[in-house]
Amino acid sequence: LGSETHLEELTRMRRDGTLGCFALTERLAGVNSGLVVQTTATYDPTADAFVLRTPHAGATKNWISQGLTATRAVVVADLIVDGASTGPHAFLIALRRDSDAPPSRGITLTDMGTKTTGNDLDNASIAFDDVIIPRSALLDKHCDVRRDDATGRGVYGAKGDGAPASNMERIGQRLFTGRVAVAQGAHEFRKRLFARTRGVTDEKPCWAPDGGSHSAKTTLVLSGVPQLRALYVEADDSEARTGKFLSEVEKALCATLRASTRPSVDLVEAVAAAKIVAVDEAIAFTHRLRQEVGSYALMAGTGFEHTDFLQCCKFAEGDSRVLMMKVARDRVKRAATRGALPRGTTRREYDAVHALQRALRRAEERGAKGAAAWEAAWLEAYEAARVVVDATVDRWVGGETREGGARGASKL
Repeated sequence: LGSETHLEELTRMRRDGTLGCFALTERLAGVNSGLVVQTTATYDPTADAFVLRTPHAGATKNWISQGLTATRAVVVADLIVDGASTGPHAFLIALRRDSDAPPSRGITLTDMGTKTTGNDLDNASIAFDDVIIPRSALLDKHCDVRRDDATGRGVYGAKGDGAPASNMERIGQRLFTGRVAVAQGAHEFRKRLFARTRGVTDEKPCWAPDGGSHSAKTTLVLSGVPQLRALYVEADDSEARTGKFLSEVEKALCATLRASTRPSVDLVEAVAAAKIVAVDEAIAFTHRLRQEVGSYALMAGTGFEHTDFLQCCKFAEGDSRVLMMKVARDRVKRAATRGALPRGTTRREYDAVHALQRALRRAEERGAKGAAAWEAAWLEAYEAARVVVDATVDRWVGGETREGGARGASKL
């Protein structure tokens, strides 16, 4: 999103070891509400500068990693020009003069408070009280704000061809590497928790008719109880399938990055599926395991005390519910274009997407339009997304893709 000037500044920051942070999430708005933000950056044409403001406590930036120690920040704020909102935009600002200095005037930095997990992390709350930032702070590769000399009013417009668009809209759906990393983190957490727990249940004797000597540990062990044994078998199968899928998606994404190519529609869908399925499976299997191992799951040091990490994975790099709605929307668009669906699209996928299309039509017939129609058809949308995600995993694990050559890549 930055201009050449911003990229030069980034190079200097790397050279000097300057710490930075990314300030998007707010107390009452964040990733699970899309890119809705209530922090404002109002353009003042008289000063040719922006006024950065936290209008109320709910708009305070929150969960800002490295926020207490960073010197610079990319702050996402609703850009106000000539009294009108133009949507969320990113600004590169100085939180303090240097690493040893206190926060700049008008900026309040505090620890966000005790969390259920991850308390070793630096997560800050940040508030802005009419902080003046220069016009050059706006990451303006695709948009610009200027003063109209004839009227003295601010003017917002796009750079290059196309209509003006919030610069954050250009990256909101492109968090590809982060989504894969979050998926892998959730998968690895679940994998290690099961391995550690199984090591305990393999050694824990439990009563059974004619089970043998308890003192000699020749009786039935907890891992052999039918319901836990069945859970381990199911979890192993799921872990192997999802692990292979994540590996394939990672390889395809790495290939596109090395080749400087844009991810294809199929790869974008696979990245979303990776985040959704890995996190949801980790949460579901971890919860089921907790129910089977009794008081062991209440003990510190078992790993169960950190399961809120999976909740973090659920909303990090794009809330899973938001991604599911994106998958559904994208499939409806692709279904309307002949030949645009992935090779190997299953009958279940066709049926689920057609059911969603019918639900949308019924909503439109009742007078709902656009977002209102999708809201009315939300159950069908999530069901279509679940079917598509499951089929996407099967296709990638089975080695089927639309493209030849580098998997999932299309030339820019």
